[in-house]
Amino acid sequence: MSEPLVVVGNGMAAARLVDELAKVALGRYAVAVIGDEPRLAYNRVLLSSVLAGETQSHDIELKPAYWWRERGVTLKYGCVATEIDVGRRELKIANEESMVFSRLVLATGSIALRLNLPGADLAGVHTFRDSRDVDLLLALAARKQRVVVIGGGLLGLEAAYGLAKAGARVRLVHLMDRLMERQLDAPAAELLKSLVEGKGIEVLLNASTARLQGETHVEGVELADGRQLEADAVIFAAGIRPNVALARDAGIAVNRGVVVDDRLQTGAPDIFALGECAEHRGICYGLVEPAYEQARVLARHLAGGAVSYGGSVVATNLKVSGVSVFSAGDFIGAAGSDTIVLNDVRQGVYRKLVIAEGRLAGAVLVGDAGDALWYLELIRTRTPIAGIRRDVMFGRSLAIGSEAA
Repeated sequence: MSEPLVVVGNGMAAARLVDELAKVALGRYAVAVIGDEPRLAYNRVLLSSVLAGETQSHDIELKPAYWWRERGVTLKYGCVATEIDVGRRELKIANEESMVFSRLVLATGSIALRLNLPGADLAGVHTFRDSRDVDLLLALAARKQRVVVIGGGLLGLEAAYGLAKAGARVRLVHLMDRLMERQLDAPAAELLKSLVEGKGIEVLLNASTARLQGETHVEGVELADGRQLEADAVIFAAGIRPNVALARDAGIAVNRGVVVDDRLQTGAPDIFALGECAEHRGICYGLVEPAYEQARVLARHLAGGAVSYGGSVVATNLKVSGVSVFSAGDFIGAAGSDTIVLNDVRQGVYRKLVIAEGRLAGAVLVGDAGDALWYLELIRTRTPIAGIRRDVMFGRSLAIGSEAA
């Protein structure tokens, strides 16, 4: 008889786990997936494309309904898990009976941060995190409203681009001295800023938000230096935090995220966590690829394999505000490393490679990321590059050709 396996969360990590389980342990578990969003799992990375009108909401679904049925998965979306009874191995769901499990996987993701500012609770103040947020922002853009986006990381840039393309007048406010400071060095961020501004988005850096103005509905943003920005709406896109409430309330160990070991197991027996909600060796990745790597490991562990997760090389490879951006590994450059840079502002292209001990240690690409996956492979495999060092900056085709010659 199949063991009951319950997955809490119906996002990208959960969908990949079900996919991996079907490959290595089909039929071993009676899988139930519980999600609070009222729709099938979708590609969250493409939400800005929906906001920008470049694709439709239904087109970003990861798998159709029949795919889940064919794998014997009980899919319950629009349902909120309220409590884990660790001792009785039961998951309680709002307005429903409890579900019994032999194994439980937490894939609860993250929630958007709402800054603790005066006026943050005014009407017209939103976040940008899921498909429900996109519906709200589309309505704003349709009315050609003035929108201030707070946060110049990936989420903020994606929200600003989508809103601007959909017709809103957008200002982006960022506390730091450069955009995407966790993924880009200063020259790359400066190029990205100029490319973003070329799409009609005003970018304000070193800008600390003091308060949101208005009586009942937001009317503006006041910065710490006294500048006043008029606004019909404000979008918080200043970060995320792992959604750990369910685990914490059940007495499962949490720090920033749900603490897991190299098998992705929490401190409770037969309860696991992966994706944005999980903290492994002190790291919460908050990115898709590490979640997929964790899903592969966890599926094989649940299938009885002797596997472990040793961590991930952090990489970002996306279109940010319509601009190709990639970063991976030690892109700043530790002591003793060498750096190769190509910066063509006129063409809107920036490349930086960091080489340490004869191997590629990190990379940043802006504007042209066609060789991103090759660079990532070199970083992850620690492949010696002495034979192609002269040409590695110019991409795989030229570098491999020169090596063969």
